[in-house]
Amino acid sequence: MPAKIKKGDKVVVIAGRDKGKTGEVLQMIPSDNRAVVRGVNMVKRHQRQTQQSEGGIIAKEAPIQLSNIAIADPKDGKPTRVGFTTNDAGNTVRVAKRSGDVIDG
Repeated sequence: MPAKIKKGDKVVVIAGRDKGKTGEVLQMIPSDNRAVVRGVNMVKRHQRQTQQSEGGIIAKEAPIQLSNIAIADPKDGKPTRVGFTTNDAGNTVRVAKRSGDVIDG
């Protein structure tokens, strides 16, 4: 079955510390059922100084469980489930269950 959430999708956090925040999927980690989302699940990391970068404490995104995020509906931006259907060309496309709008393709 095709992936319900892909890199570049707009998603909404539905559980956890960042509940309600929205962001774009930067990276998918399907082996761990996790995704990295821009501006969500920010953590502080200590970075050693190198010739290219300055040292100090930096904030970066950490992976978040796929079960804690949902696709944002293209119409209203609220979380929605994802269904699959075929378009006129015979390709499988993702559809928002909330509004019925096609998410891609």
